[in-house]
Amino acid sequence: MKKNIILTGMPGVGKSTVGVILAKELGYQFVDSDLLIQEQEGRLLKTIIEEEGLEGFLRIENDVNMSIKGQRKVVATGGSAVYSHEAMEAFHRDHLVLYLHCPYSVLEKRLSDLKGRGVVLKEGQTLKDLYMERTPLYEHYAHLTVEEGHGGIEETLSKVIRALKDYDVTGGGLGKGTRRR
Repeated sequence: MKKNIILTGMPGVGKSTVGVILAKELGYQFVDSDLLIQEQEGRLLKTIIEEEGLEGFLRIENDVNMSIKGQRKVVATGGSAVYSHEAMEAFHRDHLVLYLHCPYSVLEKRLSDLKGRGVVLKEGQTLKDLYMERTPLYEHYAHLTVEEGHGGIEETLSKVIRALKDYDVTGGGLGKGTRRR
């Protein structure tokens, strides 16, 4: 049995918003790994990136994600967590990884100030570049993929809960590919 539900996906897909409500629905604890990083470091994400550089930030993010223990938690990861092979392999092995997928056209409208949000970007990288780079990684580590609903948070949450019920009923379905909802 998987211990926790790990939410992954691009910045702006609603991992934290869905995560808080999902945790309440399931009676789980909610954990936001970006907030854990800020708490541990005593700095904002964008400040950590500015002061430590991308590699330094990713090392810190990996360490924080690897430190998440226990069970019955819904964990919203930062969008860049997918770059940490060590943490993502542990998440995939021990927990249920749920990828919240959102079309690029929707994300483009939601995200304006990527650097201000503390989004990990290489020099000259665009949101489209980031989306194209990360999407295959999210898909690789996911046990389940849920398409974000155009009807807002309630529709997305409903899809997530339905996908989790289906996953439970089928005994986890590992090795059977990713199901999209």
